[in-house]
Amino acid sequence: MTSDFPTGRHAALARLDAFLPRAGIAYARSRNFDRGDAGHANVSRLSPCLRHRVLSEAEVISAAIRMHGAEAAGKFVQEVMWRSWSKGWLELRPGVWTDCRAGVARGLDRVGAEAGLRMRWDDACAGRTGIGCFDHWARELAATGYLHNHARMWFASIWIFTLGLPWQLGADFFLRHLLDGDPASNTLGWRWVAGLQPNGRAYAATAENIARYTEGRFRPSGLNETPEPLREGPIPAPRALPEPGRLDPDLPAGWLLTEEDLSPAADLPAAPVPLAVLTAPQDRSPLCVAPQVTAFTAALAEDAIARLAPRCAGVTRLDAAEALAGWAEDQGLRQIATAWVPVGPMAGLLAAAHPRLAARGIRLVQLRRSWDSRCWPLAAHGFFRFARHIPALLADLPGSGGPGAGTAAPAGGTEERGSGKQHA
Repeated sequence: MTSDFPTGRHAALARLDAFLPRAGIAYARSRNFDRGDAGHANVSRLSPCLRHRVLSEAEVISAAIRMHGAEAAGKFVQEVMWRSWSKGWLELRPGVWTDCRAGVARGLDRVGAEAGLRMRWDDACAGRTGIGCFDHWARELAATGYLHNHARMWFASIWIFTLGLPWQLGADFFLRHLLDGDPASNTLGWRWVAGLQPNGRAYAATAENIARYTEGRFRPSGLNETPEPLREGPIPAPRALPEPGRLDPDLPAGWLLTEEDLSPAADLPAAPVPLAVLTAPQDRSPLCVAPQVTAFTAALAEDAIARLAPRCAGVTRLDAAEALAGWAEDQGLRQIATAWVPVGPMAGLLAAAHPRLAARGIRLVQLRRSWDSRCWPLAAHGFFRFARHIPALLADLPGSGGPGAGTAAPAGGTEERGSGKQHA
């Protein structure tokens, strides 16, 4: 098993073009099948690029609709929309992310204190539980940085209900290894499998379902097929979506590029400005993040730098958020613009850097794509209530007859409801 994912925008567009003929009825019929070593050609495998916004949700959806029409592309579109919903849902409830991170810390404390739990956790992470399908997926994830979404769901269910491991440690395991590891999609996927939202029903990995959708490669025995959902406190009420920032045209500005949005070119000022680049995939977990995740993120960032450099007055790669204020001061800047950083590790890093910026009188201005500003407030409830708004959201996309571009920075998810919704 080898990793095979685009590490730049040109390659990502080529993959999108190659997949588009299968984004209609063929996708709807085959998307749930995990074909493992035979490859995952039945799904787009664009999730790592969507996660880092090398491609945008809006442009991928628009391309599918242009080729197949809204009805035939409906299932593919819906699966991509899961990503926008999950981003919005967590943006409205940042405490859920904070609680998940606290759960990881508690789980690691338990691993250090409980020998039996430590052994089960070690075996699960290494793929030596004796459950053939689970062990295969653990090794596939470690080797490729990717799992089919159906496999993510089964894996999460077995982790929680058969192996008896804390769900937060499973979510952390995914974030450490997935090239498309996304705080919102990943956290909500694991919570859904655990039965924590939205309806209190746990997702059961069953031998029959696994056998069917792996086309007979696996038929495990001994699974807990009638799990009781986990219990936690009530889901917090949504907050109001924070307002995006606005640049002051009279103040000297620079641009901050982060791994959260690597195609912000349309937002850059017309005149060349200094560019700072900050990536921190290592902060996705308190444990060691897989080298291929850090290398992949770095490669995507270098591609973005190459694309943006002609419009910038110098590029500085920062090794920590704490260096942001010093860079801005050295450049004579009074404000720093960046594409909106959603709830997750990078948002935490920028929040920690804010006092140092404020002490120097430097504004950090987060600019939000219009696609996100339209989608995220609609994510206050479950996905299927959000889905009622999809036709109106699509009406404003290029090629659909609507007037708008769908994103502030046009660059230019998911096999079945469940763990991750990371890819389409």
